[in-house]
Amino acid sequence: MDTAAQYVVQARGIRKAFGHVEALRGVDFEAKAGEVTALIGDNGAGKSSLVKVLSGVYVPDEGELRIDGKPVRLSSPADLREHGIETVYQDLALATDLTPYENVFMGREIFRGGPLAPLRLVDRRTMRARAEETFRGLDVRIKDQGAPVAALSGGQQQSVAIARAAMWARHLVMMDEPTAALGVAQTRSVLELIRRVADQGIAVILISHNMPDVLSVADSIQVLRLGQRVASFARGEAEVPDLVQAMTSGTPAEAKAS
Repeated sequence: MDTAAQYVVQARGIRKAFGHVEALRGVDFEAKAGEVTALIGDNGAGKSSLVKVLSGVYVPDEGELRIDGKPVRLSSPADLREHGIETVYQDLALATDLTPYENVFMGREIFRGGPLAPLRLVDRRTMRARAEETFRGLDVRIKDQGAPVAALSGGQQQSVAIARAAMWARHLVMMDEPTAALGVAQTRSVLELIRRVADQGIAVILISHNMPDVLSVADSIQVLRLGQRVASFARGEAEVPDLVQAMTSGTPAEAKAS
């Protein structure tokens, strides 16, 4: 099988400069369906710039993006939905006064009688049933589905945001620091949820500074330094010191992960 055909998302030779500052210098990156791919690097390594290229916020100066093997050009974050890509932002982008199921369908509401019905009444029963089905499939346990998101714990709010992304994603979910500011038990729960999302056949890109979290859940780890990918590790190939060394003193090299 063509190795390239296995990848849901590929970036090749991505360059992005801001004036005289080269944020990305020919970066390669890829993520496979059903796997968690971690993207790590120290501050200024280019992680944020690469994620913004992948999410359509930035248009690269050079390079190519492919989704399911086909070249694409993302010109705005709105393009992501058309390609079946969802993002879980660090601030979660939840409406805390709405319920979990209302957040899942926010901007994608279902109306009774369809979009051309004379009265556009929201079909809350159908929305709630579909959201609860997604929650059950991912083993997301929320005691009161009718309570506003503001009443949920930080871990449960993160779970709602991840479940929303998983429900709508066809190809890829990108997660930006999903365990930041969570306690030990909540972090473990969220990491287990990330694994379950990947087990549904969705590619997951995990951006995190927490090396133990990365090692516990990632199938592959790609390291950026000074705007270049300097190392790739498959599960079991690296420990925390290896990752730290790659982030701080790595040199550009071919990926070791197959």
